Amino acid sequence: MTGREAAKSVLRAQKIELPSWAFGNSGTRFKVFAQQGVPRDPFEKIADAARVHAHTGVAPSIALHIPWDAVDDYAVLGRAAADVGIKLGTINANVFQDDDYKLGSVTNPDPAVRRKALDHLFACVDVMDRTGSRDLKLWFSDGTNYPGQDDIRARQDRLAEALSAVYERLSADQRLILEYKLFEPAFYTTDVPDWGTSYAHCLKLGERAKVCVDTGHHAPGTNIEFIVAFLLREGKLGAFDFNSRFYADDDLIVGAADPFQLFRILFEVVNAGGLAADSDIAFMLDQCHNIEPKIPGQIRSVMNVQEATAKALLVDTEALGAAQAAGDVLGANGVLMDAYNTDVRPLLAELREEMGVDPDPMGAYARSGYAEQITGDRVGGRQAGWGA
Repeated sequence: MTGREAAKSVLRAQKIELPSWAFGNSGTRFKVFAQQGVPRDPFEKIADAARVHAHTGVAPSIALHIPWDAVDDYAVLGRAAADVGIKLGTINANVFQDDDYKLGSVTNPDPAVRRKALDHLFACVDVMDRTGSRDLKLWFSDGTNYPGQDDIRARQDRLAEALSAVYERLSADQRLILEYKLFEPAFYTTDVPDWGTSYAHCLKLGERAKVCVDTGHHAPGTNIEFIVAFLLREGKLGAFDFNSRFYADDDLIVGAADPFQLFRILFEVVNAGGLAADSDIAFMLDQCHNIEPKIPGQIRSVMNVQEATAKALLVDTEALGAAQAAGDVLGANGVLMDAYNTDVRPLLAELREEMGVDPDPMGAYARSGYAEQITGDRVGGRQAGWGA
């Protein structure tokens, strides 16, 4: 099998999970620009996700956010998803929007607030049991804004206690995925501010606790591919939240700010076997489309991940290894650059045709009439979400 055919084989099996909240009205803490035709409930989010999958062929699941996506009967929701070829994926908890969480959720100094937050996390595991979801993803906005506001070590103790309780509640085939974020909304200390903190807690919890790398949650200049390589080596990379950042947690379309960085990250994944059939790494988008239309924004995002992955798969690893062993600095770098500078769009167009998908996903969506249909059908209502 040629390098091109081998790359197509991996790309054909690639799976990128879509976030439900990316389809609703969402944006920054300053302003959310409402759009026509956005979903009014989880069922319509699933319909939009199915449209993305129909035009890309590699986005067969949708992550849910509780309580934004809460329904009375998850079996009904699951059947609705299955009817359009979509699976219910990662369950994301929300312990950051209630007024009670002003000083934190699971690390709050008030035991009653901590109990409320923990009960919500348990409820999310109950949802997992009903949907058949494997992963519970936890992101905490917990932290402090001022020196002396709270005891830093005590907050870590509270965090560890809550994580342990949730981990024990999971079944043997479920995982806890712990996300981290450098800052915001806690500006002095954040209780899970970096990959090291997340890794340390996951290491203590056990084998089924792993780290989520959100590509927008780092300080400027951070070498994210090093973090990815380290976690892969330790078997602790559980998931990606793909997006782009220029300054902070911008939640822009993945690959928009630094496509070369995305390529470097995915090369580390490819190099470590992270795209193999037995890999348990979850690849998910996590973006807020504030000014661009939602569904095309998700389609473009999936395509950007595909393109970066294709380039990473085309790296001549034999030539790279030889150059590295010989200490050929520029030669080794040149091997990477040759792959990155390859135009993989024809390869992906060919692959899509083989998969029965239109070779031009963006054009196919524009021609489908779906945007006009949902604009006419979905009138009224407001879906909760990021920044809403």
